[in-house]
Amino acid sequence: MVSRALIVFFLLSSALYSFPTALGAAEAGDDGKKKFQPGDMIMHHILDSHEWHILDWKGKSISIPLPIILFHEDKGPRCFMSSKFNHGHSDYMGYRLDHGTIVAINSDGTKNQIETDKIWDLSITKNVFSLLFSIVVLLTVFISISNRYKKQKNQAPKGIQSLLEPIIIFVRDDIAKSAIGDKEYQRYLPFLLTVFFFIFLNNLLGLVPFFPGGANLTGNIAVPMVMAAMVFIITTLSGKKYYWEHIFAMPGVPKPVLLILTPIEIFGVLLKPLVLMIRLFANITAGHIIILSFFSMIFIFGEMNALAGYGVSIFSGLFVLFMMVLELLVAFLQAYVFTLLAAMYFGMAVEEH
Repeated sequence: MVSRALIVFFLLSSALYSFPTALGAAEAGDDGKKKFQPGDMIMHHILDSHEWHILDWKGKSISIPLPIILFHEDKGPRCFMSSKFNHGHSDYMGYRLDHGTIVAINSDGTKNQIETDKIWDLSITKNVFSLLFSIVVLLTVFISISNRYKKQKNQAPKGIQSLLEPIIIFVRDDIAKSAIGDKEYQRYLPFLLTVFFFIFLNNLLGLVPFFPGGANLTGNIAVPMVMAAMVFIITTLSGKKYYWEHIFAMPGVPKPVLLILTPIEIFGVLLKPLVLMIRLFANITAGHIIILSFFSMIFIFGEMNALAGYGVSIFSGLFVLFMMVLELLVAFLQAYVFTLLAAMYFGMAVEEH
């Protein structure tokens, strides 16, 4: 029942995934001055933001403001809410929100590049908030589960514990043990579990169109890059003699051939974290773009003819529902693939012969 309810929830949420922003764009086009711009709508959902946009209604943008934290090398810290910028239409304290970037301005309203270069933007953006929110959720859930295991030993799991225990066992047995081995897997299991649930949770949050969901955290290249860098560092520090020997001096290979194979092996070592990073980033971002593109078709055809818009909405709606089902699968699959590849890299590093 719980799993069915979750699936229905995400499917119903998909119907609202991009509608608020698209509705605002369509209304702006009714007066003949401004047409619906699908590219702007798509990028609005994919990119980070200093506010949590809810919807556009009758020409007004309704959003949840987030903290702006700036550190100027000469003037020191400045803290205020993003609502002071009035969705980018107003300046505040000599600063302006220009297409998602905070810049310093002169008294005449022009951009001051010298002062802008002195600004360190430490603001709590939508992605940063989603990052902190997911950390709090994961810590709360797993500390609670850990305490319950300590208090109720040898008892059947209940509640959230019964939901997550099969997934934890799956990561332990089918990913960590099988890829790393029974002897070494326990050292890496905490990291693998953390990565799996972090990616999975944020992928699901990215499918929820309302606060605190809707942030494209795993589709932000910086997040997969940091996780891939952590995998690379752990693999490098864990490497045993056989691992490095296979890279720099493969046994049984003539020395002239090593001059060709060694650079290729080194390139392969550096390529692995890049593959991890790009695979997660590209798959999550592509899914969002496809869904938003089919939503955009409704308003594009609606501008041409109202009847065409209604007709396309049926086709687009059905396809979006189909894509959302796939996105639920992709949310789990990308977490699984990233964790599995990380475990395989660790297993290669600690392998002994």
